[in-house]
Amino acid sequence: MYKIPIYQPSLTGNEKNYVNECLDSTWISSKGRFITEFEDEFATYTGTRYASSVCNGTVALHLALVALGIGPGDEVIVPTLTYISSVNAIAYTGATPVFVDSLESTWQMDPDDVSRKISPNTRAIMVVHLYGHPCDMDPLVSIAKEHGLFMIEDCAEAFGSFYKGRHVGSFGDIATYSFYGNKTITTGEGGMVVTNDETLYDRVVHFKGQGLAKHRQYWHDVIGYNYRMNNISAAIGLAQLERADDLLAKKRQVAQWYAEGLAGVPVTFHREVGNVHHSYWMCSIMVDDPLMRDPLREALEREGVETRPVFYPVHTMPMYAQKFQRHPVAESIGWRGINLPSWPELRIGQIQEINSMIKTFVTKG
Repeated sequence: MYKIPIYQPSLTGNEKNYVNECLDSTWISSKGRFITEFEDEFATYTGTRYASSVCNGTVALHLALVALGIGPGDEVIVPTLTYISSVNAIAYTGATPVFVDSLESTWQMDPDDVSRKISPNTRAIMVVHLYGHPCDMDPLVSIAKEHGLFMIEDCAEAFGSFYKGRHVGSFGDIATYSFYGNKTITTGEGGMVVTNDETLYDRVVHFKGQGLAKHRQYWHDVIGYNYRMNNISAAIGLAQLERADDLLAKKRQVAQWYAEGLAGVPVTFHREVGNVHHSYWMCSIMVDDPLMRDPLREALEREGVETRPVFYPVHTMPMYAQKFQRHPVAESIGWRGINLPSWPELRIGQIQEINSMIKTFVTKG
């Protein structure tokens, strides 16, 4: 057990009341009032027309790709600095992930590298809003329109993030979210697919429910999937959504305490850059020397502080490393980055303690 874990959910609202209502009513599977209410409220919160709940964030990505018709022979451009599920979902469809590098300033995918990687087989760009910082959407949207490409936004880590006053997930053709236990709002396990396109929404609903025909009972007209969310998970999600503004504000405060305490310390704090609103799903730093990263994490662990390494670039992993590639910015961030404890109920004293440990370690060298 860690004295200060990397994350723990805040469950102090209506979560228990709503779950007990599910149990009392016996509506515990993929039907019930909480599913519809959670979907409707989530669409409203994120500024999209349609939302369809699913059982986790990875299947949300797969479902979005399937709804767009992505398959063998297609290429999907994706940042290499991302969680593995972004890339695995592309591989599930038989399509080929094409990796791009990141911007040093924001850690997000590099639009110029996206342009360089477009080929006759490119069908889509998967935009990943890493750790809650929005990507630079204006050039990415322009690139997609210029080349007639679909855009999928992976917002698993970016609930509550805004680009130029507009919630991420509302720019592309389709977007996905994760509600795993360490996400800003959680359902334990769960996800959401959102879109402004009615046809895409209908396809998502069709495919996620075993391909069940709309007007004929127990008749299935496509090979579908069992990707539905259950009513208990949706009940937790709705209770979390009711508290979303407060949770997001607390996470912004946590980030501010880190940034203030680490000012002048020879580490780089992952701040927001440009006309964006960073939701700080994870508060992260980079050390100057990659050889310092793991010893610093070990020093924090000895004091009971849990950390994580920033995601390793996916192009370096065995199943995606058949061809040698270099993405120097992503590699630099991946070898030097650390995720710090980032849950909303962290107290200033705990963060001051972590900041002090970091300062002591890096200044002693």
